[in-house]
Amino acid sequence: MSEQEKKVVIDLNNIRRNFIVGDETVHALRGVSFKIYEGEFVTIMGKSGSGKSTLLNTLGCLDTPTSGEYYLDGVSVRKMSKNERAILRNRKIGFVFQSYNLLAKTTAIENVELPLMYNTKYNSKQRRDAAIQALQMVGLGDRLEHKSNQMSGGQMQRVAIARALVNNPAVILADEATGNLDSRTSFEILVLFQKLWKEGKTIIFVTHNPEIAQYSSRNIFLADGKVKDDTINTNILSAEEALAALPKNEEE
Repeated sequence: MSEQEKKVVIDLNNIRRNFIVGDETVHALRGVSFKIYEGEFVTIMGKSGSGKSTLLNTLGCLDTPTSGEYYLDGVSVRKMSKNERAILRNRKIGFVFQSYNLLAKTTAIENVELPLMYNTKYNSKQRRDAAIQALQMVGLGDRLEHKSNQMSGGQMQRVAIARALVNNPAVILADEATGNLDSRTSFEILVLFQKLWKEGKTIIFVTHNPEIAQYSSRNIFLADGKVKDDTINTNILSAEEALAALPKNEEE
């Protein structure tokens, strides 16, 4: 399928974001432009201070650019009100964070139901059914009633991914989603992301770990608030094979 035939999910056009710090203007993003198409698995990388966090907040509709245009699933974001952005964010983006951001002492189902609480199309039974389905998709069908403090880091991240999936968003936005996990668990989560991608999900994975770029379909590298490199990965490694190759006696 040519790029003309693919659906554009993310369209950034000359995005600039300036912050006033004291008497200085900090140029966090300096004219960032790219399109992300449906079904891509994109890593966004860059060192500290590259503009990665500002770009993540822009993509996630948590912040608006100083200038430039951002279209999310065909909708212009920049001129939206805060409330309109919140609704768009809830319907179109599934977030996965490094620190999981789960509610403590709350079951897996209750955590996954959360994004649907703000969606009037779902009644309580539909919310529960959708949450169970999402948890089954990430391999936690046997942990539905477990609370956060009864789960490992990898299981908590799976709950977070299920919560990101439950609204069937246009894009899954992951921020250092393996940052708090050991090697084996990190690869288990990468296996899951690759599975979701092969099922047609659009994934943006923001990371400082260059190793993760080997498992995605495209890599965007930021430096000094600009896109320095944007390449298609022609040799995508299998996270499943990498997981199988890890020593069995490694600490869980």
